Amino acid sequence: MKIIVCIKQVPDATDVRLDPVTNTLAREGVQSIMNPYDQHALEEAVRLRERLGGEVVVVTMGPPQAEEMLRQAISCGADRAVLVSDRAFAGADTWATAYTLENALKKIGSFDLILCGKQAIDGDTAQVGPGLATRMGVPYLTCVQKVREATGTGLIVERMMDDGYDVVAVDYPVLLTVVKNINEPRVPSLKGKMKAKKAEIVKLTAADIGADPACIGLPGSPTKVVKVFPPEGRSKRATLTGTLDEQLDQLVEKLIPYL
Repeated sequence: MKIIVCIKQVPDATDVRLDPVTNTLAREGVQSIMNPYDQHALEEAVRLRERLGGEVVVVTMGPPQAEEMLRQAISCGADRAVLVSDRAFAGADTWATAYTLENALKKIGSFDLILCGKQAIDGDTAQVGPGLATRMGVPYLTCVQKVREATGTGLIVERMMDDGYDVVAVDYPVLLTVVKNINEPRVPSLKGKMKAKKAEIVKLTAADIGADPACIGLPGSPTKVVKVFPPEGRSKRATLTGTLDEQLDQLVEKLIPYL
């Protein structure tokens, strides 16, 4: 069984900065981490491989420094890693990102299962997973919170919904996006760290994957960030004092003009 896990290196949420010129996230000089949702996707992939056999291949589109994250993924159980990196990919929106990953996965070869985190914490769009599945021509299930059953031909999973969850059976190939409560990611072992240190990271450029220059990076991104600004603070505040009944009377008095 071949499982591909798409992971992303994102800025640490405690140190987010914006480039005032491009209106995109500034990544230089900002500490980066593996997207937390993707950690859970990786853990679930490793668990499935341990049950069913096969291999786990992690793939990321990002700058050269994303290689460190890929080695972290190998230390946590991944078998191989692929870095899709090219200056031409910079500024890609979710459309261009899905296109780039599609071409990279076709270069990597056949697969049974693709796992992604529900969303990336730097964009919160949750669009890349479904977009990639659509481009690859495979079904997808989002917000998977549990794999109930896994066989060599398919899966039975729980898909989180607003009012509970759905139980869905699906055959391979399929793409799943997972939420955090699906598992608890493991801590890298010493053996895993040694393996990661020696691992060869496959690097693919735009030319290597046959990407159309007009479909990648900023030129291939139909959505543009025109302006970024913090929300304006609300200056009107009122403090209610006294007993609960007195506070209620004060509240009613203040709300009357708006009725």
